[in-house]
Amino acid sequence: MSANMGSDWLESIYTDGSYEFVNPCLPKKGEEVKIVIRMFENAPVNDVMLRTRINGGETRIHMKIEYCKKGFAYYTAKVKCNEDRLRYQFYIVTDEKIYYYNQAGVTEYMTDEVHDFCIVYDYRQPEWVKGAVFYQIFPERFCNGNKEISVKDGEYSFDGYETIQVKDWNSVPKSYDESHCLDFYGGDLYGIKEKIPYFKELGITALYVNPIFYAATVHKYDCLDYFTVDPHFGGDEALIELVDELHKNGIKIILDVSINHTGSAHKWFNKDCEFFDKSVGAYNNPDSLERNYYFFSHNNEHKCLWDVSTLPTLNYSSRELRKILYLDENSLVKKWLKPPFNIDGWRFDVADVMARSDEGQLHHEVWPELAKSIKDTKNDAYIVAEEWGDCEEFLRGNEWDTPMNYFGCARPVREFAGEGDLFLAREESVRNSHPNTSAHALAERICSHFQKIPYQLQQVQFNLIGSHDTSRLHNNPKIPFDAVKAADVILFTLPGSSSIYYGDEAYIDGRINDTEGCRYPMPWNKDYKNDEPYICYQKLAYLKQSAKAFTDGGFKILWDRGRTIAYARFREDELYYVICSLDDIDSDIELPFDIFGVDDIKKLSDVFGQDVKFNVRNGHVIIKVKSKSSYVLRVN
Repeated sequence: MSANMGSDWLESIYTDGSYEFVNPCLPKKGEEVKIVIRMFENAPVNDVMLRTRINGGETRIHMKIEYCKKGFAYYTAKVKCNEDRLRYQFYIVTDEKIYYYNQAGVTEYMTDEVHDFCIVYDYRQPEWVKGAVFYQIFPERFCNGNKEISVKDGEYSFDGYETIQVKDWNSVPKSYDESHCLDFYGGDLYGIKEKIPYFKELGITALYVNPIFYAATVHKYDCLDYFTVDPHFGGDEALIELVDELHKNGIKIILDVSINHTGSAHKWFNKDCEFFDKSVGAYNNPDSLERNYYFFSHNNEHKCLWDVSTLPTLNYSSRELRKILYLDENSLVKKWLKPPFNIDGWRFDVADVMARSDEGQLHHEVWPELAKSIKDTKNDAYIVAEEWGDCEEFLRGNEWDTPMNYFGCARPVREFAGEGDLFLAREESVRNSHPNTSAHALAERICSHFQKIPYQLQQVQFNLIGSHDTSRLHNNPKIPFDAVKAADVILFTLPGSSSIYYGDEAYIDGRINDTEGCRYPMPWNKDYKNDEPYICYQKLAYLKQSAKAFTDGGFKILWDRGRTIAYARFREDELYYVICSLDDIDSDIELPFDIFGVDDIKKLSDVFGQDVKFNVRNGHVIIKVKSKSSYVLRVN
């Protein structure tokens, strides 16, 4: 390999939290861990030190070369896991200077510890999530499997409005002002079960299903009873059947729940007595036990999520409430994880605001309790939290496994594709902004998320491009297919899992000016399996499952100029280049391969079957990249 070695030796410096570089990679507290770092064997290095803290004090451990392989020297040191987390970086000493290396890369100055490599102890990682391909389903709009249980016209009223049964499955959903989220198409759990062969064909390994518990509206974030599957979805028996059949086919399932608030019609609250007798609930009974589950003032006013009166906020200062939701053996989160239901994890709605109020900031008390209850019930259960921003404080191994990764995936990737920021678009002043985010900005934003969290949690990030809360990227008339494809390629090749929002593979119709616009019924009458979007998703899904480099391999940005980004996903025996160009002209990009232990490149195979022209020079490959094109290239 040394004959072709042309990269700066600093580029060869690498480590991560995988089993190749940390052993054991999921340690217990008190256990000794071997840490490994590699660099070119001929690097002009006098000393390599592991810098960490032991019992609070800064400690430097001189590392030794344990072995050499494929032109690399592997330096090792052992550290005992005796603090809350093991944070470390490296000092690399040459004749001329000291270099510093942590998750932010190599620098010539000492950097903040926030970017240090980090190992959390006793972390119960849901290993099945690594490389998983999720399919998010909004149940009411996905598939009707039993018309007899569908909501009928005027079957009940809620908040002053009556239910509407939509007779034509392919009709356009009404806006909230027209329907008040009471226009029912009839999707149910039997319909989801019916489509299991479809999931397998597409390459799906897990489902994320929006709320299914008894509730008044289409979206069901206004729960009436956490302990009953909505009868219009098929009830408890339908869930048992669905989960059992999914598991037989190797597919996991996580359910969505909001325990920040209930619906105002919940039996604990029962404001308007629409579903329960007036004797039930807190609103009409100041002396009821449930009164302490909410925030009431003396004049019977109550706190609500975003001041929406139908979504009263739960008060976590109530120990009794915590018992019902997650502490007791028959609690909400435990019931559905245990037989006969056996779900595989939870997605928590508006997790960022849960257990937080002017009356008390209880989030870092509640979340560790909640997470422990979940993991004690099912050791590999997955905990996904809704959060749109930076949430490093929750990603320490004892609270969330992951946010819905808007911050490190959806928001920067959609901006790169040409949209305004997903979250800020709620502001009128920026709604129509359509930036052309540079590749460098995209790289910086993706890395800023992953660099701040432990590797064990990087592997299980829930990456997405869109959801039930966002407009669909392909529905934006200003975003061409090549930009959508680039976004999808990035989605499937980042560390962690990938989530397809139902219908994106079919280029489902929709509108971008209201929330209901991304909840169109699944177009089962449309023939789309030979269309490029479906084929693209299917190829990427199969790749995610077949290539270990995308499951637990390394990640390294190699090129971020103009509107072209390129990065590597790699293991000792695998190397892939991911290239996405939204530039208007063709270009040549130069990527190293010697820093990955590859001697030469004889072949580049694109997962999409595109012909790739390249030349090799001094440890680098020069690739001719077509304008507005995306590639996933396997080396040799």
